Amino acid sequence: MYKQTEITLTPKSRGFHLITQDIDKALQQLPPVECGILHVFIKHTSASLTINENADPTVRADFESHFNHMVPENQPYYQHTLEGPDDMPAHIKSSLLGSSVTIPVTNGQLSMGTWQGVYCCEHRDHAGSRTLVLTLQGE
Repeated sequence: MYKQTEITLTPKSRGFHLITQDIDKALQQLPPVECGILHVFIKHTSASLTINENADPTVRADFESHFNHMVPENQPYYQHTLEGPDDMPAHIKSSLLGSSVTIPVTNGQLSMGTWQGVYCCEHRDHAGSRTLVLTLQGE
């Protein structure tokens, strides 16, 4: 069985935001599967998805600090700057982290570790809402 749905996340500030509950809520609207895979894809090029620590918010702050250090704004070699100094760095950060995550589903629930959560990684200063495609495969 394959089922698919889209969800729209509210606009978020620049940074790393836990969205596990948004994904879980959408999963509960799909037919339950005993054993399956949920593929989550973000339909944007300046935001990304990743799975990491869900308990301590300083981890998300450290991610933001590190990525800003690793991929700085206003580099003289950036040519793609029409939308502002955060535009090209946002695309690079998005490519480094990726546009999707895959999560096992067991008995209709996300099967993640105790300290794992899904992040929406917003790389723009003034981004709009973000759309996710959730595709559930299982039986």
